[in-house]
Amino acid sequence: MKVSGSGAWEPSVKIYTKTGDEGETGLFGGERVPKDSRRVAAYGDLDELNAALGLARATAPTDFEDALLQEIQRHLFTIGAELATPDPARLAKALGGPPVGPAEVTALERAIDRLEAELPPLKSFILPGGAPKGAALHLARTVCRRAERAVVGLARDVPVSPAMRQYLNRLSDLLFVLARAANARAGAGDLPW
Repeated sequence: MKVSGSGAWEPSVKIYTKTGDEGETGLFGGERVPKDSRRVAAYGDLDELNAALGLARATAPTDFEDALLQEIQRHLFTIGAELATPDPARLAKALGGPPVGPAEVTALERAIDRLEAELPPLKSFILPGGAPKGAALHLARTVCRRAERAVVGLARDVPVSPAMRQYLNRLSDLLFVLARAANARAGAGDLPW
């Protein structure tokens, strides 16, 4: 935003470009693709997952595993950038750092192990829900599974990093454990099927 000569706020860049009005969007690097392509669907599902995690973070108690959830959101942006940038040379510039890899997958596994240590073992399937924080995390888990399916589908057409698929698979497991932990700490517990 900038201030005009009259003192009114004006946007410095318009949010609408009109370039997608015909059903296409631009990948990073300029290539135009249909908005319903597998690639766009995959990074769109990741965007929805990131928004679901934002909702979970904003749900009380907001300090529950907040640093972990914020780091995951950053990783999802990195994965989304990787999906939106098919040109490896442009990807390296766009990321400004390494892509999500085995170290990030291992970090998710450690978080799962840490949280599971405080939970009773599961003896049956459980119904999603519980306290608001737990319910929000269960919702994020289901969105994560859909994003994972979209990335697996995309991988049939184009090369996709194995670490990306592993990360999303572990993330859905972590979100399940986070939902259980949030419910346990809220006194809601698990509701068996």
